[in-house]
Amino acid sequence: MLTETYSEGSGSLRHSGAEKVSDRFYSVEFEVNGLNMLYQTKIWNSPSASMFALIKENSDILNRIRVGDVLNMKYYTTDALRPIRQLDTKIEYITRDRKGRFRGHYLIGLAILPHQNAPMEAVCLS
Repeated sequence: MLTETYSEGSGSLRHSGAEKVSDRFYSVEFEVNGLNMLYQTKIWNSPSASMFALIKENSDILNRIRVGDVLNMKYYTTDALRPIRQLDTKIEYITRDRKGRFRGHYLIGLAILPHQNAPMEAVCLS
């Protein structure tokens, strides 16, 4: 049985197999105050950055979110048998990529907050 745990220092959820729980999420959907639409984007992970989403540099969303904001986000997994999770998520960073792989986008760092609905330490993944 695999269980999720929240690492206070790293700000990320992990399960007992040392794979990041964020690796199980494929995309995230959220609403931003002032915009009459839902925004859905793929979730990215990299060795040098925490879980993040990409937002185009000309998106109206960038004028409405700030580092430290907490948004309720709907997470979709890569496994159709696993439920969609609605989790409060903190915006950790907003970084513009001027020359790299994601040129023309901002990287929005996402940190799932601990202790929601059921304790994260006890949420069963299998």
